[in-house]
Amino acid sequence: MKAFLLLFATTICPLLHALELASPFGDHMVLQRQIRLPIWGTAAPGEKVTVTFANQNVSTRADAGGDWKIKLTPIPASPEGRPFTVSGNQSKTNITLLDVLVGDVWLCGGQSNMERQLGPRSGQPDIYNWQAEASSANYPQIRELYVQQTLSHTPQTRVDAKWRVCSPDTVEDFTAVGYYFARDLHLSQDVPIGIIHSSWGGTPAQAWTGKEGLSEFPHYLAESKRLQEHATEPERARAEHEKSVNAWYQQHDLGTREQWWQDTTSPEWQSMQLPNMWEDQGHDGIDGIAWFEKRFEIPTLWAEQPLVLELGAIDDVDTTWINGHKLGSTTGWQTLRRYEIAPQILKPGSNTIRVRVLDTGGGGGIWDPQTPLQISPKVNPTEAIDLAGSWNYKFSHIFTDGPRPPQDTTNTPGAATVLYNGMIAPLIPYSIKGVAFYQGEANAGNATEYQTLLPALITDWRKRWALGDFPFLFVQIAPFEGMPPEIREAQRLAQLATPNTAMAVTIDVGDALDIHPANKEPVGQRLALAARSLAYGDDIIYSGPTLIEATRRGSQAILTFDNAANGLVAPGGQAIGFELAGPDGIFHIAKAQIHPSKITLESERVPEPKLVRYAWSNVPEGNLYNSEGLPASPFQTQTSP
Repeated sequence: MKAFLLLFATTICPLLHALELASPFGDHMVLQRQIRLPIWGTAAPGEKVTVTFANQNVSTRADAGGDWKIKLTPIPASPEGRPFTVSGNQSKTNITLLDVLVGDVWLCGGQSNMERQLGPRSGQPDIYNWQAEASSANYPQIRELYVQQTLSHTPQTRVDAKWRVCSPDTVEDFTAVGYYFARDLHLSQDVPIGIIHSSWGGTPAQAWTGKEGLSEFPHYLAESKRLQEHATEPERARAEHEKSVNAWYQQHDLGTREQWWQDTTSPEWQSMQLPNMWEDQGHDGIDGIAWFEKRFEIPTLWAEQPLVLELGAIDDVDTTWINGHKLGSTTGWQTLRRYEIAPQILKPGSNTIRVRVLDTGGGGGIWDPQTPLQISPKVNPTEAIDLAGSWNYKFSHIFTDGPRPPQDTTNTPGAATVLYNGMIAPLIPYSIKGVAFYQGEANAGNATEYQTLLPALITDWRKRWALGDFPFLFVQIAPFEGMPPEIREAQRLAQLATPNTAMAVTIDVGDALDIHPANKEPVGQRLALAARSLAYGDDIIYSGPTLIEATRRGSQAILTFDNAANGLVAPGGQAIGFELAGPDGIFHIAKAQIHPSKITLESERVPEPKLVRYAWSNVPEGNLYNSEGLPASPFQTQTSP
C-alpha cells in the first residue's frame, strides 16, 4: 500500500546545475502520441543537452539559470518499451530511462473519490469486486504516475512522482476510478494509456486552481497573497491565526462566552441520536456551531490509568473536553478523532464529555456510522464503554445569524492555489490527452460559487497547458446524506457552459451513508465512454438523457431530452422522482408519461407548472435512463410557454 507522506514543496529542489529531467519523466513512463512533445529539465548554465528517443536526436543549451527545454516531433503510438536518453557535454553520466511507451496520457485529479485506491483502505469499505479485478489486471501498457501529496504557497517546478506498470501485484495501489477509466480506454483504443494521479482527499476546487485562474474570486486571491506573505514566517502566521480564531469564538459563540465546556454550566439541552449528521435529525441547512454533551460512568480502576476517547469523524472542526479538561481540537470532516486521556482526569462514577462542533458547510455533526463512539483503557481497548446513542446538544451560533470564523490557510491543503502550486504546476507542460476529474464534495457548502469556480479551474488548466480546449471529464457527486442537490446542479450547469467537457452521472451508484461509494467501476466506465466520444471521435452514446428544454402546455410540463439513444427508459415501468411547482414555488410529486425523447408531467395540485425538478434531494430516487442504460442527471429548471 502507498504511504501518504505530506510534504511542503519547498523541501523538494534539484541539485544546482545537475543534469536532470523534470519530475514527470521516469522509467516506464508513457509519452503522448501524435503531438510535439516538450522535454525539459536542468543542467549547468550553457551546457549542451541532447535528448535521444524514437530515432530523434534533439539538442539545446541550458540558459543562464540552468533550465533547458526541447520538443520532439510527433511520434505514433507504440507498445514497445524503448530507452530514452538525455546527455550533456559537461556531465559525467547520461540519464537513461527504460521501458518508455508512446500512447495517450490522462491526468486523473480531484479529491478522495479519485484518491481512493483499488485495494483495501482502513476505515472504508472494499471496492466492489476488487480482488477479482486485481487478479486479472495484467495490463503492462497501462501505467500510473503517482504524484506525491504536496502543498506549496508558491508555484513549484518539481514534485516527487514515480511511474509504475499495471499488474496484479501493483494495481491495488492505483486510483480505482483512474484504473477502470484507463482499462476501458486501453481495450477500446488499443494504445498504451498513462494516467497521472494527482489527488488529495477533502480538498476544494480553489486549492487546485492557479492564481491567475482565480481572478474573478477576490477572496481567494487575497488568501493566496496572505499565504505568500506568511510563507517566510509560518510560526508567526499560525500564532496570529489561533489568536484571531479564539477572539472570534469569544465574540460570536454563546457557548464559548458562557464556558459550556465546564460541566457546571447547564444550557437548555435537547436530545439527538449519535452518530448522525444533524441535518438528518431535523436541522437541515444549518451551518454553524453546536455543543454536544454525554454523561457516562467508568469503573473505579479506570480512573487511575490512561484512557482513549474515540469519536469517529466529525464535520468539520471539533474541540473536546472531559470534566472541563481540554483534550484537543481536530479539523477535517473525514478525520477520525482519537484523544488520549491522562490519569486523574476521569473520576470513578459519573463523568462528562462536551464537544464543540463547528460546521462550515454541507453536513455537520458527530456523524461517522462506521467507527465506534467509545472510551476504553489504552492498554486494553477491547474493554470499551459504548458512547453511541442519545446525546444532549444545543446550537450556539448559526451562520445566518452572524459571520463565519477566520480560516487557517497557512498549512492546509484546502487553501487557494496550494495544490495547483505543489501538484499541478510541476507537471506542466507534460503533454496530455485530457483530464478526468472527481471533485466537488468539498465545495458543497457553496454550490452557487462552484458553478463558476469549476469552469474557472478548467479554463486555467487549459491556458497553462496551451494544448487548446482538451477534453475535461468530471464526475457528478453521488448521492450521500450530506451532499445537497444544489452541488449536482452546479456541476450540471458548469458542464453545459464549458466547451468540450462531459459529466459522468453517478446517481445510481452512490451510498447514502458513505461519501466514498464502493462501486467505482461504473464511474470509470462512464468517464471512458465520454473520452471515447470527445477525445477519440467514437460514434457512441456516452451520456444519459440530457435535458434540452422544459415547456408548458396547459397544466402539463413537457420535457425534451437529448442522448435518449433508442428511447427513454424507466426501469420498473413508472418514471419516478419528478416534481412540479406553480407560482407559489411549492413542489408536488408529478406523474410522468414517457415518450421516445420526451416526458409529459402533470400534478393535480399544480394547474400552472412553472418549475420542474428531477431527483432533487441529498439521496434522490430517480429512475430515468436511456436505452444504453445510462442515467439522467438530477436537475431543476423553469418551464417556458
